[in-house]
Amino acid sequence: MALPWSIVGIIIPVLIALIAILIVWTRLKDRKSGFPSADERTQRITGKAAIAALLIGSYFTLALMFMLIFGRELYNLQNVDAGYLLIATLLVSNISFIILRWIFGRKGD
Repeated sequence: MALPWSIVGIIIPVLIALIAILIVWTRLKDRKSGFPSADERTQRITGKAAIAALLIGSYFTLALMFMLIFGRELYNLQNVDAGYLLIATLLVSNISFIILRWIFGRKGD
């Protein structure tokens, strides 16, 4: 059973607001406790994760492009809606960044 769009249209902004409140509250709590928001180690880890996520997203986009080209030319497949492909590319890039930053943060340098 799917939710109607009117309910989903209300749930999404509420979730965004709750996540924003949680992030601001956590940062304020860390600032009051004296915890640094970004030191050299976290900047290096974030940079490594960002570069790797950019490469993963680029290779994923290239694979999608080749799949579409070869699918259309060789197998006569129909065109796919570009919106879904953009969403998939964004999800792959962002989720890979989050996972890699977590892995590099646990693993260390």
